[in-house]
Amino acid sequence: MIYELALVAKPEANDQEITTLKALVHEVVKAHDGEVFIEDEWGKMNLAQPTTEGVPNGHFVYFIFKANNLNNVELIRRLKISETHLRHMFIALGEDDEREAVVKAYKTPFSKTYKGSVTDKEGDDDNDNPKKFARRKSCYFRSNSITADWKDPATFTWLINEFGKISPSRITGVSCKHQRFATTAIKRARQIGVASFVSNRIAQVRV
Repeated sequence: MIYELALVAKPEANDQEITTLKALVHEVVKAHDGEVFIEDEWGKMNLAQPTTEGVPNGHFVYFIFKANNLNNVELIRRLKISETHLRHMFIALGEDDEREAVVKAYKTPFSKTYKGSVTDKEGDDDNDNPKKFARRKSCYFRSNSITADWKDPATFTWLINEFGKISPSRITGVSCKHQRFATTAIKRARQIGVASFVSNRIAQVRV
């Protein structure tokens, strides 16, 4: 199975500690018949919302890898005892034979190496503007052949109002299927700190 792992290290972690954390992922994946396809360092980012302990930012590292079903259990165990670890999130992306498509599809505005968004292909036509809910004749996602992705805020931020509420499909015109996808993406973004629970704020890369 192919997975993605979003890993957030504590903001006080130094370069050596970040390197050690990344090496830990490679070590565990290799020990479980796996292979890391992408390792992408997003760097230090201001979280969309501070953690319950008041931590305002963290160092993000992202991986796409394949491994057997015991890998994630061991990785979670190792991460929990790491003093550098702040947050993590695993998501299954597909089967092993889907590697090429999964790797090719990866892009995020938070990355320097894979910087971009699936919405970049859109034109400037107002009909493609996702924020224009009134009288929408078709689902925005279907008409643009895209799916909401937690690591691509442009695909879902327009669905979140200033109070952090997700706009319903009866207002946005989004199909029920893509409304579920978008809701899942928003929940994942909130879990890892990319999106806020109480506003429409999004995490920002620190410069």
